[in-house]
Amino acid sequence: MTENTDNIILVVDDEEFLRRIVVRMLTANGYQCMQATGGAEALALLNTREYTLVISDIMMPGMSGLELLQVIRQKHPNVAVIMLTAVDEQETGMQALELGAYGYLFKPFEDNALLINVVNALRRRELEMRHHAHEELLEQEVRMRIQEIHRREEEITLRLVTASEYRHDETGTHIRRMAQYATLLARAIGWSAEQVDLLRLAAPIHDIGKIGIPDSILLKPGKLTSDEFALMKKHASIGAEMLKDSDIPLVQMASVVALSHHERWDGSGYPQGLAGEAIPESARIVALADVYDALHANRVYRPAFSEQQALAMMIESKNQFDPRLFDCMIEHIEEFRRIRQTFADNIM
Repeated sequence: MTENTDNIILVVDDEEFLRRIVVRMLTANGYQCMQATGGAEALALLNTREYTLVISDIMMPGMSGLELLQVIRQKHPNVAVIMLTAVDEQETGMQALELGAYGYLFKPFEDNALLINVVNALRRRELEMRHHAHEELLEQEVRMRIQEIHRREEEITLRLVTASEYRHDETGTHIRRMAQYATLLARAIGWSAEQVDLLRLAAPIHDIGKIGIPDSILLKPGKLTSDEFALMKKHASIGAEMLKDSDIPLVQMASVVALSHHERWDGSGYPQGLAGEAIPESARIVALADVYDALHANRVYRPAFSEQQALAMMIESKNQFDPRLFDCMIEHIEEFRRIRQTFADNIM
C-alpha cells in the first residue's frame, strides 16, 4: 500500500453504497477521502479545506455532476476532477472532458481502472501546477525587468530635464507639475495605463530643445524681437532632432511632444502650422498643461498671473486648444489647483 496522505480526495455521489465502494478502494491505497452526497455539500466542503481531487457522479438530484464540474473549474482551478457515469455514452464523456474533467469512468468499473485514473489525474494536476508556478515566476521576472527599465528611463528623463533647467528659467517643480497635469488629462480621456506612464516621462522633456537657444534670448527679461522669437521657435525642431530615430517608445513620444507642443488647434502654432486632429494628441495634452502652468509661474520677463487672470486668458484664447481637452481641464480644475499647490515653487 502506498501512502498518499498529501492527497485528499472528495468523493461525491448521492448513492451511499457507491460512495463507500470508491472510498474503500482509495483508502486501501493510502489516500485520504471525504464524502459528499451532492453538489451543494461538495462545494461547501471545498470551501473548508484544500482538496487535490474530486471524484463525482454525473447523474445526481439537484446540481448535476457536470454543473458541479463547471463551478469547481471556475472557483477551485487547482482541484482535479474525475467524473463517474452509469451512461455508457461517448458524448457524455467528451462533454465532461471539454468542461475540464481530467478523466471519466463508466460504472461499474474495476479497481485498477479507478486507481489508474486517479494517479493520472494527480500527476497531470501536479505538472500543471508546476507549469503555472513557472509561468508566474517568469511573469514576475518580466515585471521586475520592466520596472527596472522604467526606473532607468525615468532617471534618464530627469537627468535630461535637469540639464535643460540650467539653460532657462523653468524650475524643477514646473517639470513635475507638467507631468502631473498631462497624466491627469490623458487618464481622464481614456488613455491606457501604459501610454499614460509614457506621457508622464515624455512631457517633462518637451522643452529639451531650448538647450540649443542662446542665453541672450532664453534669459532675456524683456519682449523678444521678431528675429529673436524666430530663433526661439526653433527649440521645438531642435528638441525633435535630438530625440529622433529611436526605437524606444518613450523617446518616440518625447520627440513628437518636443516637435508639436507649440502647435495650436486653430493652426496658428509652430513649427509646422498643424491644426485640429493633425496635431498628435500627446502634444495637444502637453500644450494645454504647459500654458496652464506657465501663466501661473514667474518668468524673467513677467510675474505670475493669478488663477483668475490665468483662466480668463486661457478662456479668451481657447480656440488654440483641443476643445475636448480644454473642457476636461475645466472639469478637473480643482485637481489642477491641488497639483499646483502641492508642487509650488518656493519663490511663488
